[in-house]
Amino acid sequence: MEEDDVSIREQNFHSQVREYIICFLLFAVLYIVSYFIITRYKKKSDDHEDEDAVVNRISLYLCTFTLAVSGGAVFLLPFSIISNEILLSFPKNYYIQWLNGSLIHGLWNLVSLFSNLCLFVLMPFAYFFLESEGFAGSKKGIKARILETFVMLFLLALLILGIVWVASALIDNDAASMESLYDLWEFYLPYLYSCISLMGGLLLLMCTPVGLSRMFTIMGQLLVKPTILEDLDEQIYCIHLQEEALQRRLNGSTSYTFSRGNFTVQLNKDLDNIRNLKHKLERRKKASGWEKNLLYPIVMLILLAGTTISVLMVVFNILYLLVDETAMPKGSTDRGIGNTSLSTFGLAQAVLEIVLMFYLMVSSVVGFYSLRVFEGLTPRNDDTTMTTIIGCCVSILVLSSALPVMSRTLGITRFDLLGDFGRFNWLGNFYIVLSYNLLFAVVTTLCLVRKFTSAVREELLKALGLDKLQLSNSPTDPESGKLSANGHQKTL
Repeated sequence: MEEDDVSIREQNFHSQVREYIICFLLFAVLYIVSYFIITRYKKKSDDHEDEDAVVNRISLYLCTFTLAVSGGAVFLLPFSIISNEILLSFPKNYYIQWLNGSLIHGLWNLVSLFSNLCLFVLMPFAYFFLESEGFAGSKKGIKARILETFVMLFLLALLILGIVWVASALIDNDAASMESLYDLWEFYLPYLYSCISLMGGLLLLMCTPVGLSRMFTIMGQLLVKPTILEDLDEQIYCIHLQEEALQRRLNGSTSYTFSRGNFTVQLNKDLDNIRNLKHKLERRKKASGWEKNLLYPIVMLILLAGTTISVLMVVFNILYLLVDETAMPKGSTDRGIGNTSLSTFGLAQAVLEIVLMFYLMVSSVVGFYSLRVFEGLTPRNDDTTMTTIIGCCVSILVLSSALPVMSRTLGITRFDLLGDFGRFNWLGNFYIVLSYNLLFAVVTTLCLVRKFTSAVREELLKALGLDKLQLSNSPTDPESGKLSANGHQKTL
């Protein structure tokens, strides 16, 4: 009997060690990828080692950690779904025994813990540490900046806890709720993270429909469009004439550089726009037939199919919510991964769900940076400050942490939320979940209809030559020779 107990303890020990090693390796890969992504956009600094360089390096490591946690949150639900299907397909395979329910639950708990840590501790610390200078009258240095940072974190924690305490006291004023107000670990932190997840879900609801429609524009810029009723040679010739005219005006204005500096700068900008437009037209002319007539339609059809399937799944989920209460998103504490398939069509549907999740995540990020409110956070290669990087990491962390909840709420998957992700209070509110689904379906449909109708209208005007008519009727400035919105010069 004692030997059996020892054997069980040894198995549990080896299982725990194996899970820790797997989690460490997965996180190490995410951390390395995140580090290369951030260093690609971070503004290059001098090699001189000083106080600010140390502060920037520490903030860089914290941002890398946060971005790695965001990546873990994105891959969390797809990894769980594909693991469940693999265990169902190969239940007795010796080489996948490490893929079990304990590992999956451990990953969910770690991502939830690190998300809270990054959101409430590491990112505020990185921002305050980056902006700190030390208290007035104290000796300057790293220690003074750390002291000021911790004081600011303490004051921020008091402010947030006070707001949460007042809000919860106003919402629930019964005896049980009043007693829970003094429980920090079991009440405050889950309640606060539930509020953050709700805000993340609302942010996804705002960004994803915009991103889904924006994806068509981005792919249209990256790929070469088919040439329909267009004479590229004529357009290139006109652009060449405009370029020569601008060049002559620029050469003629060199004698007035000191008195008309703004005019020269504007001419240089117009010349750059003309050259960029000429480069795009030449690229379209040199593109092969299959690239213009086959690749572009296929990519657009894939995007349209992904968006349509997403909207249809949300519509079906709304019907399920109205007739069946089991469609409500809920958490699960069952560690039995690989017992039953949660996809009607098995592995094929699981792969489709994973593809749609990644598609929605990419669309939400694209939509986030497309909104005017967040345009200032758009990263630029080798020219992004650490403050902007911190804002980007926090935003992506909020979006990625809400992705599993949004996927389950919209009915993209039937996989139950594990760990603390299933403990959010608002997930049990039928009206919030139903309104969320209705808003997503309506707003996404409206964005797509507006996108395609405007694109069709522009193409029809361009094909009929009416865009040139509108251009000629628009007011011009013969002195500056500014370009119109579509890149053509108003006057030669």
